[in-house]
Amino acid sequence: MDQPTQSYRNRLLQLLPRSDFDALRPHLKAVTLEYRQPLFEANQPLRSVYFPVTGVASLVNTMADGSASEVGTIGNEGIVGLPILLGDELTPMSAYVQVPGAGLHLRAEILRSALQHSAGMRTVMLHYAHAFFDQVAQSAACNHFHPIEQRCCRWLLMTHDRVQSDQFLLTQEFLGMMLGVQRTGVTLAARKLKGDGLIDYHRGQVSILDRKKLEGRACECYAVSKREFDRLLGPPTGSHA
Repeated sequence: MDQPTQSYRNRLLQLLPRSDFDALRPHLKAVTLEYRQPLFEANQPLRSVYFPVTGVASLVNTMADGSASEVGTIGNEGIVGLPILLGDELTPMSAYVQVPGAGLHLRAEILRSALQHSAGMRTVMLHYAHAFFDQVAQSAACNHFHPIEQRCCRWLLMTHDRVQSDQFLLTQEFLGMMLGVQRTGVTLAARKLKGDGLIDYHRGQVSILDRKKLEGRACECYAVSKREFDRLLGPPTGSHA
């Protein structure tokens, strides 16, 4: 497959055939992804999609009583707006920026039209959809079987991969939502990892100090999900692996 030479450091865009990327390029708009910024709301038509570059988005399911749980995350390996890839525009979930950074905005109608005209683009995007659903399934099993500290290490590694920096904003509120636990549980896990010299954590700012030890402390779910993304999308450039 002929690959585009370009500076948009989103894995999906880099995987597109040159002609498909060139069709999208004029419509891609660089945007800043602010902390807590809503990217789409539950049960509202998706008018835009986002390709994160350094930011990370959370797909969130909110219950009738207002409690919320994260069901998946999207970074520079993917796209925020999965229903468009599957021929729909509605979802009962919302998407918010979890870790601030940069991304690329595209009108949903542009992507929808491009998908209709390119089998190559559809293949790339559906491979991502497959990998994302595998991530969601792995997370469900992980939350059931593994202790908080291992799960915390997993999510820190996933975020580290995506932001391409050893320092990033990740509040205990969001980390608790990701892990499906109370904030006190997150505090204890983060304190233990900090005391053991794996991370530093202060006012929501995480610094990865020892990635190798963090990988050793994580459950197998991190490696399982990473292998599946690499199998379907190919190894990322500039990864920590």
